[in-house]
Amino acid sequence: IKEKNVFTIDQNRLLGKGSFGKIYAGYNKTTGEEVAIKLESVNADQPQLIAEYKIYKYLQHGFGIPKVYECSKNKKYIILIMELLGESLEKKLNKCNRKFSLLTVLMIGEQLVTRLEFIHSKNYLHRDIKPDNFLVGRGNKSSIIYAIDFGLAKKYKDSKTGLHIPYRDGKNLTGTARYASINTHLGMEQSRRDDIEAVGYMLLYFLKGSLPWQGMVLKDPKKKYDKIKQLKYDIKLDDLCAGQPVELIKFIQYARDMKFEDKPDYNYLRSLLRKAATNNGLNFDPSKFDWIIKEEQEKENEIKEEKDENINKINDK
Repeated sequence: IKEKNVFTIDQNRLLGKGSFGKIYAGYNKTTGEEVAIKLESVNADQPQLIAEYKIYKYLQHGFGIPKVYECSKNKKYIILIMELLGESLEKKLNKCNRKFSLLTVLMIGEQLVTRLEFIHSKNYLHRDIKPDNFLVGRGNKSSIIYAIDFGLAKKYKDSKTGLHIPYRDGKNLTGTARYASINTHLGMEQSRRDDIEAVGYMLLYFLKGSLPWQGMVLKDPKKKYDKIKQLKYDIKLDDLCAGQPVELIKFIQYARDMKFEDKPDYNYLRSLLRKAATNNGLNFDPSKFDWIIKEEQEKENEIKEEKDENINKINDK
C-alpha cells in the first residue's frame, strides 16, 4: 500500500473474502497497531468500498462501530483500512456447537437493538443483518458486538429536511434471504422495521441452530427466494418460536406490525429481552457470553495440561 506508506498488509493473514474482494490483517508501521485492510478491485462491477468508507466516517464515535483510518487507491485496488476486530457471531456460533445459550442470545439481542438505534438515528438502514456482519471485539472488548459491512446500507431519511424516503414496491431482494423480512421478500422498499425483523430471525437462529427455510437446494435463486418467502409467510410465529420465550414472538410480531415510516420503540424491544431473561432466572452479565466462558475454560485446560506435563517430567527424573 503505497499511498501514505504507513500501513502494511500481511499477505499470510487473510481474514475473509466475498463478492467485494478480500480482507487481510495488517499493521501500522509507526505504532505497531494491528488493522484490517479491505481490498476491492478498481474494476469491480458494482464498487461499494468508497461509499462504505463514507458511511463508516459518518458513524464514527458510535459505540460498537469500528474505527476507520483511511481509504486510498492504487492501480489495482480501492483500499479501506480499519480497526481489527475479533471473530463474527457466525464463527462464535460454530465454536459453541452451533447453538448459543438463552442468556447469550438475549444479551446479543440487546446490543443489536442498540446498534440499530444508533445507525437509524444517523438516518441509515443497515439492510444486511446477518451473523457474519456482527463481530466481537478483541481482548478486553470481547463482550462488545460491532456492526460492520455497510455496503448495502441506505439513507432512509433526508438529514436536512427530515423527510422519509417514499414507499415503493416491485424491488429486488436486497440483503440476505435467510434473515430478510417478509416485506423485503414481497418487494417493498425497506425501512427501519425490516432491520428489526431481521434481528428477530437472527436471534431465533442462534437459539435453535437453524431456521426452517435453510438448506434448500435450488439452482435458480429466484425460485429459492420465493420458497423462503412462502415458508416465512405460511409458518405461524407460535410454531416458528416453539419452545422459546414468548418475548421473542412479541419481538418479531412487533416488527411485522410496524408501518413503513414508523420509528421502532427500541426501549420496548430491549425490555422484552430483559423480561425474557428475568422470567427464566437469568441476569445480564457481559462476562457470561458463551464464547468468553469457552475461551476461559480452554485457557484453564491449557494451564492444567502444562502443569501436568511439568509434574510428569519431574516424576520421570
